[in-house]
Amino acid sequence: MQKTVWIKLATVSLILLPPAVISCTPKGSNPSPPPPPLFSTPEPSPTHSITTPAEGTIFYNTYVNTPLSGSCVTGRTLILGGSGLASPATTTCNAGSYTFLSWTLTNGEGSKIVTVSQTDATGNPETTLQRTFSFVVPAWRQEAYIKASNSGQNDLFGNSVFVSGDSLAVGAWGESSNQRTITNGTTASADNSATSSGAVYVYRRSGTIWVQEAYVKAANADAGDNFGSSVSLSGDSLAVGARGESSSQSTITNGTTASADNSASRSGAVYVYSRIGTNWVQEAYIKAVNADSADDFGFKVSLSGDTLAVGALGESSNQTTISNGGMASAENGSPFSGAVYIYRRSGSNWAQEAYVKAANSESGDIFGYSVSLSGDTLAVASPDEDSNQTTITNGTTASAANSAPKSGAVYVYRRSGAIWAQEAYIKAANAESEDTFGVSVSLSGDSLAVGADGEDSNQTTITNGATPSADNSAAMSGAVYVYRRIGNTWAHESYLKAANAESNDWFGISVSLSGGTLAVGAYLEDSHQTTITNGGAASADNSANESGAVYVYLRSDSSWTQEAYIKAANSGVRDLFGGSVSLSGDTLAVGAVGESSNQTTITNGSTASSDNSSAGSGAAYIYRFSGRMFDPDVRVSGHTTNSITVDWHSNLGTATQVKVAPAVVGMGSPAANCSDAGAIILAPGVKSYTFSGLSVNTKYGFRICAWTGTNASEGATVWSDIP
Repeated sequence: MQKTVWIKLATVSLILLPPAVISCTPKGSNPSPPPPPLFSTPEPSPTHSITTPAEGTIFYNTYVNTPLSGSCVTGRTLILGGSGLASPATTTCNAGSYTFLSWTLTNGEGSKIVTVSQTDATGNPETTLQRTFSFVVPAWRQEAYIKASNSGQNDLFGNSVFVSGDSLAVGAWGESSNQRTITNGTTASADNSATSSGAVYVYRRSGTIWVQEAYVKAANADAGDNFGSSVSLSGDSLAVGARGESSSQSTITNGTTASADNSASRSGAVYVYSRIGTNWVQEAYIKAVNADSADDFGFKVSLSGDTLAVGALGESSNQTTISNGGMASAENGSPFSGAVYIYRRSGSNWAQEAYVKAANSESGDIFGYSVSLSGDTLAVASPDEDSNQTTITNGTTASAANSAPKSGAVYVYRRSGAIWAQEAYIKAANAESEDTFGVSVSLSGDSLAVGADGEDSNQTTITNGATPSADNSAAMSGAVYVYRRIGNTWAHESYLKAANAESNDWFGISVSLSGGTLAVGAYLEDSHQTTITNGGAASADNSANESGAVYVYLRSDSSWTQEAYIKAANSGVRDLFGGSVSLSGDTLAVGAVGESSNQTTITNGSTASSDNSSAGSGAAYIYRFSGRMFDPDVRVSGHTTNSITVDWHSNLGTATQVKVAPAVVGMGSPAANCSDAGAIILAPGVKSYTFSGLSVNTKYGFRICAWTGTNASEGATVWSDIP
């Protein structure tokens, strides 16, 4: 009998390898490298992450209190390290996440590589992730050096400057082309047949790069018009003064034309332009309703939303009241007493709203020499006013005394509906003859800065409080006074002297206030320094006569400290750097009419030409601060029957958003830092806000604060109502 036998075979897996390749290497030659391994162990995939801060984040302090955090495997150890870290740190993953609350970067500006490693189950580093951050020392730095594209001798480019957000206007009242049109773009006329007709150049910034956007000439440009005597930007509107314009017209032309008449020498005119996209067009040609020869109407202009103030220091009526409406005195019995005219826009049409004369107006006071608007508040200076008063008069009166010639005064006015009234008459607490208090003024919300370039004390410090020096041993060293309003009452806050104050520096010849930051020009300062000193020091050198300097101050609560002392990178004798200044958040523009290089381009960066072959051509310099937040510049941009819209620039420094406080009824303002209940935080990039549900003929106060995500700035205030 045959038996069947079953045999169980084991399963065998075979790996088929490629046939071996055998090669022979001749004797004495180098053998070929072995082939790569057929199998390799892959790096394990990261099981942790870095969530914050984002790649590329900029820090302004080596000690970082911004949490570095992410996800991880619970129980594992996280190691913080990298070449950009001053000292490593460790922490344990808890519930799938980790956080390093604070950490310290290595010293020195530049890129900083920071790594986070996670250990494996045995405690050895398993995977590593990295982020690259940047460290920047908080400081003012030059961003651009700007020359006119048709720069020529004695053009005086930079006699006036105004920066608003990413836009810059520069006046050159000595420019001499006979062009009578606007060139939108980067070119300018090379003609020189209309001496000192004047021009204005508009520039725009993208990122950190400035380019010319327009070259603006008056529609009736003539020799000696000095178009560009003063400039002021507000959003997409530009006002330009031409103090030497000579037409006898006494009306407003809303549109693109202007009078060709020249029978009222130096009566002066103002031109308003509007930007549509990137193109500028004339919106109005404005003449004083009582235009007369030598009035110098347009010597100074200030634009805030739909309101325009124009100074006419040569106007000569003996009126001592405000005319609300469209009239003005035709009397001329008080030569160079001066006047200010206020205009308001409805749609694209301008009309006179008020004609303002000083309550103590007298011959030679040159009321209107400087003006500054902020919402419904107007400051007007009369640097040659003569009273010996040394106090502030809150109210509608002013001293009639005349025992301190050219001591100077400032008048503050406030609008309710369409009616303007005097709110305060301000004299320096140490007022004396020839101080010229009011040679410059700048308003920002409820703060006012006043320059007195003829003040004579030898003090070299800041006095926070109401006790300025009575010393007179440093003739025309100059001073600046800061005032603050609570409700409708103004009080002295600070008395500022240059840290290197000396005779004839004319500190205060120009001032610009933006929130809690103040810039002061001293265009006859004499040091030969060509760098920026960030901090409280200033050069004592005097070897570069009248080269000029600018000082930047910062307020904390009610105390001011010097933040920087700025000299031009190509500072030279008689450059007059600081003759004009303008602040907008983190950006500062400075004019130097005496600068003499023959360059006709923009240098974006920190350098400037050392050429001096084009005397008096002039230059403008742009500086920017990195490392702190800035209050927004707020303006009223429109209203309806039950709402008011405000807007602001985007130069907020380290802040990326704004915080908006609820409107307050009356002359008060919302709390500092927008800390009122009901304040809201707007999305990044939003630049306007409409307050709704408001009542007609009711005054409202608004406050807008910069917001970093954790902290708010003190905030900028503005008042308005619905007429």
